[in-house]
Amino acid sequence: MDLAENIRVGIRNIRANLLRTILTALIIAIGISSLVGILTSIDGIQKVINSNMSGLGANSFDIEEQRADGQQRRQGVQQKVYPPITLKEALMFQEKFVRSNEISIHADVTGTLEVKRLSKKTNPNISLTATNQHYIVSKGLDVALGRNFTAREVERGSNVVIIGDGLRSALFEDNEEALNQGISFFGTSYRVIGVLDKKGGFSGPGADRRVLVPLVTGSRLFTWRDPRYRISVYMEDPTEIISAMGDATGIMRSIRKDQIGKENSFNIERSESLAENLADISGKVRLAGGVVGFITLLGASIALMNIMMVSVTERTREIGVRKALGATPQRIKEQFLIEAIVICLLGGLAGIFLGILIGNLVANLIGEGTLIIPWVWMILGIIVCVAVGLISGVIPANKAAKLDPIESLRFE
Repeated sequence: MDLAENIRVGIRNIRANLLRTILTALIIAIGISSLVGILTSIDGIQKVINSNMSGLGANSFDIEEQRADGQQRRQGVQQKVYPPITLKEALMFQEKFVRSNEISIHADVTGTLEVKRLSKKTNPNISLTATNQHYIVSKGLDVALGRNFTAREVERGSNVVIIGDGLRSALFEDNEEALNQGISFFGTSYRVIGVLDKKGGFSGPGADRRVLVPLVTGSRLFTWRDPRYRISVYMEDPTEIISAMGDATGIMRSIRKDQIGKENSFNIERSESLAENLADISGKVRLAGGVVGFITLLGASIALMNIMMVSVTERTREIGVRKALGATPQRIKEQFLIEAIVICLLGGLAGIFLGILIGNLVANLIGEGTLIIPWVWMILGIIVCVAVGLISGVIPANKAAKLDPIESLRFE
């Protein structure tokens, strides 16, 4: 009996015990679908997050003051503290850096602002930011209602504001128009020209409790401390980030009059910490999903082994007949291993299909994403199925191969 004949015999035995085969394949399918489904959904979610947050990570870099990290005195040496970036220096950089048209200049005025409108008043937990018209693009924000600042409003210091969705909900009724309405803080009235789209999610509820004012308008509000301006540069092509950062460093050193051979009096870094954190979290979740799928498959392999052991017992007489006709122990072993592998492959193919379906469904519930075909996880699923079949079938196959043909023929 050669290998091809063993395969045919194995398939005939599977068809003869169709119900048992289906139930066993379903156990394998559940294990594979959990493994492929979890890993596919994580890939889909990661793709949605990377797409939505490209403006915050891969496409921008920030320039800010050089701050002392921790103690200002290290090993008895006084660490030098550089002055913050001024508005004049930030505007000079914006004029000289020609590689991008999306250069945001902004400064946090306060994070404990109290905003009033008619008889309504918010808690002192609103953040106030002075910025130009490029801030919204560089920070990946969207204007849901109204419009962005104009260059003229930024230069003239107009009393106009853009507010977050959380602030709009606190000051206006659901059916009330917020645009062109007046709000006040620090004793001055401002006109609402835009409402930001709701962020929430990874950004937290504080992202929706904010007020944006034009750059010059905000500079007049710094009466108790020096403003700390920050520059964010958005690049259309993320592959140009490194070279653009080099150019920006040279321009900023010239503006700040940093001496040759001395360290920078400012920090310049790519804004990718959020993307890196999300990738790290996704890796850990992927590992946890793999462990869950492995445990499920372990239970499925034990169930398959038990069923194959029962099959050996039921077919003891058949094994004795084959041995009497010249079948070697190796061929008997191959027959049962083939049956176990075929059952695992049938269940694995069904599990892969279900896993892809479930994974894409979960990913699309979180965000609008395209169909993901995880070829790596599909190949892994097939390999796992073959491995489970071999591991589950080896003990029953060895038992069948070691049966004495005389005793097997006497078995009833």
